[in-house]
Amino acid sequence: MFELIFLFIMIGYFFQSFIFIIGARKKFPRISDDKLPTATIIVAARNEEEKILRTLQSLDKLEYPEGKLQIMIVDDQSIDHTGKIIDDFIAGKTRFQKITTEEHHTKLIGKMRALAYAIKEATGEIILTTDADCEVKPLWVKTICSHYEKDVALVSGVTTQTSEKWFHGMQAIDFVYLLTAGAGTTNLKVPISCIGNNMSFRKSAYDEVGGYEKLPHSVTEDFTLMNAIYNLKKYKVIFPVESDSLITSIPCRSLKSLVHQKKRWGVGGLGVPFRGFIIMFWGFTANLLVLLTPFFFSPTWLTLVVFKVALDFFLLYPVHVKLGIAKNLKYFFHFEVYYLIYVILLPFIVLPNKKVIWKGREY
Repeated sequence: MFELIFLFIMIGYFFQSFIFIIGARKKFPRISDDKLPTATIIVAARNEEEKILRTLQSLDKLEYPEGKLQIMIVDDQSIDHTGKIIDDFIAGKTRFQKITTEEHHTKLIGKMRALAYAIKEATGEIILTTDADCEVKPLWVKTICSHYEKDVALVSGVTTQTSEKWFHGMQAIDFVYLLTAGAGTTNLKVPISCIGNNMSFRKSAYDEVGGYEKLPHSVTEDFTLMNAIYNLKKYKVIFPVESDSLITSIPCRSLKSLVHQKKRWGVGGLGVPFRGFIIMFWGFTANLLVLLTPFFFSPTWLTLVVFKVALDFFLLYPVHVKLGIAKNLKYFFHFEVYYLIYVILLPFIVLPNKKVIWKGREY
């Protein structure tokens, strides 16, 4: 009986993974360099003195047509040396601009306020966002903006993480796994996720949905905006999986910070459309049944467990190769154990208490 249930779940898990693979492989047309739009990069930074210099250095190496790129660094009321590091670095660099948020600028709070504050001042047709702990590639902006044909309103990209040790490597793979699911569904016109540290959108489409001021508050403001633009039903929302637009962020350094991150994402995930909960169901149930292996052990059960692990690997392998980060797959089995545990525990962390603490603020 239980073997039949496991078999049914794995059939659903297989078709779900197949959908992710098909969607993530989709390619999109590009416009020529002479037609690239003006662009503004926005980086919201709060108490990032240990990380932001790496981000600024990578932004300074960006290749984009002269006079078409604006880089805005938002100091979101930092109480450390973030502001001074920004000032020292951007001195004499005409593409860069620093702004500081005001406490009572809008009803918005946190990152949504910082982004909204900067977008009002942005001059670019396309807004790109990344975080103050991220390293971008020189062709990041050009690659993302090359996909802005007239009917495209939002383009997402993939993010991974540095992976010096297993604790970091499993997080890096997890990022790619989740964003492969996001790319696969988005490119099949049923978006369920994106990530704000590698996201872009037309400023005109942002204005059309009323900006962040008109959207419900969320700790995952990126998907809230993506979903609002998608629901206009008049523009394309796409998620190309490409190495030149890959961004690398810094992983959580401790178990405590990792739990806080997963809780924040989990609370934000409660706002996904129904199709997102269907995907969560297959993932949760498949991992739960793997966890129950000691209680229902049999050759058939073990075969299904091996099939599930192999399916995850064959989903991840081509994406990692395409992104040029196949070396991270040496942490694949660490990821499988980590993924198994957090997918099962996350509902019990999120549902009893939906309060989130991030950057010293409570939401």
